Amino acid sequence: MTTQAEPEAYRSPADAAGTNIGEKPEDAAPQADSPRMSRASAMLGRVRRHLGPGALAFVLIAAVFGAVFTVVTPPFWGHDELTQFGRAYQVAHGGFEPQRITDSRGVAYGGQIPVSVDAMMNYAFKDYNRKPPEPAPLSAGRAQYNRLGDAPVSSATKEMWFTNTAAYSPVPYLPAAAGLRIAEATGLNVGQTVMLTRLAGLLAYLVLVGFGLRALRGYRVQWLAFTVSVLPIALFQAGTVTADTITNALAVLVSCLVVKGLFLNARLSRGEVVAALIATIALPLSKPTYVLLAMLVALIPARQYGFRRALRWIPWFFAILGAALFAAWMKIAAPTGDGMGLMRPRAQWYSVRTGDQLQFILGHPWQFTQIFYHSVWLRDQHWFTQFFGELGFSYVEVPALSVLACLLAFAVSAGIAERMSAAHPRTAIVALVVVASVAMIYVTLYMSFSPVGYYLVDGVQGRYFVPLAIVGLAVLLRWMPLRLSDSAGRTPARGPAVVIVVATIVALVAAVLKYHFMVWG
Repeated sequence: MTTQAEPEAYRSPADAAGTNIGEKPEDAAPQADSPRMSRASAMLGRVRRHLGPGALAFVLIAAVFGAVFTVVTPPFWGHDELTQFGRAYQVAHGGFEPQRITDSRGVAYGGQIPVSVDAMMNYAFKDYNRKPPEPAPLSAGRAQYNRLGDAPVSSATKEMWFTNTAAYSPVPYLPAAAGLRIAEATGLNVGQTVMLTRLAGLLAYLVLVGFGLRALRGYRVQWLAFTVSVLPIALFQAGTVTADTITNALAVLVSCLVVKGLFLNARLSRGEVVAALIATIALPLSKPTYVLLAMLVALIPARQYGFRRALRWIPWFFAILGAALFAAWMKIAAPTGDGMGLMRPRAQWYSVRTGDQLQFILGHPWQFTQIFYHSVWLRDQHWFTQFFGELGFSYVEVPALSVLACLLAFAVSAGIAERMSAAHPRTAIVALVVVASVAMIYVTLYMSFSPVGYYLVDGVQGRYFVPLAIVGLAVLLRWMPLRLSDSAGRTPARGPAVVIVVATIVALVAAVLKYHFMVWG
């Protein structure tokens, strides 16, 4: 790495044209009527110029590996996929608010689920809790899943517990709910219904993240956003039923637009403006811990939106509206916190009391600081690996090869990124938002999942930090002058882009192979 003195808001003519540094014009913009080019390659060239190389690579790679994870992962083996599916089914049938259910153990929320789907859920729950000794596969095999999956979706339903996901608004479940309704309309069986519900979420992830990456076409920093978007954990979650699929997608979308409008000082298109404003409302309603990330769209200068005079306050209006809707939903969902203790071991069922935990934090700030300190030393190595991938409730960690390949992709993509040009005060605000969002993750999990006065912040997982990665790295790039450059002082992109794509594919292939080996043998 060498220090490269680039002017502020550097953007070369090649970048402005949407090509990579180091490409020949004829390579970057091939003509459809060239005798060397087939019709298919001409179409691919047009798509590439429209999306940008990073966005195109994302769509292809995420579609392939997201679908692979969809097929390879046993039904309901994703992160909280049992309860996530239950909440999605409830939303699909108009159940938007948390619904209290009867439970002899205490406060509980949930809803109805088809009996035949419940049979598959029960088997999956028992299967991934078997935990056989090594080297036996984690799953008992496909036969029972195939048998249960071939059953029609029954009209008879039964009550299901999903207090942990009842707290989420309907917003992150809309794609899954749409998939469920289509499955019902077409008469799909249980296995096909689960598959279609997963694929609906994957499609939404491709569209939202693809649009965000497209906003950065012509900029080399597109590859940094690409690297975050195709982490093994991100694509695993995109291939299963979870609210995190839409949460991650919206976070990437917001981050890409903030990087473009604030850190690159570039004008947003009309479609990007609309997307930024909608995401300001949708992201806080998807997962409360990222409400501050959504508010960052208000930091983008009004001129980059094309707003003048009184219209310059429109982003602030949407930020305030998003915060208000977030607060309203938090009030609606607050009672579900009283039932979160049932997710813990029997001896701790009644030890998770949000109000008492908040009083403990406020009354003993130094002791809570020590608890956080201990949590870092006890769990930071797990959080690091989980950032790249601890896949589902089989808890299969991605192999070391995947982690190394991802780190290589991060190093190269950060090294070729443009010099960021955001004003230092605004950059400092973004940095504070990232730090505050991280703090919200810890405080939220300590209040809602950890027993009162527990010795560590329980429930934290590295995947919760993925939505903050792009803007966090943008802050570092603004304050860090190191860039990759060639002997002439230029910053190439074509060669590094190949390295990033190859490293990503290696990471994902290794993750899929290990997951398949561990689960199915």
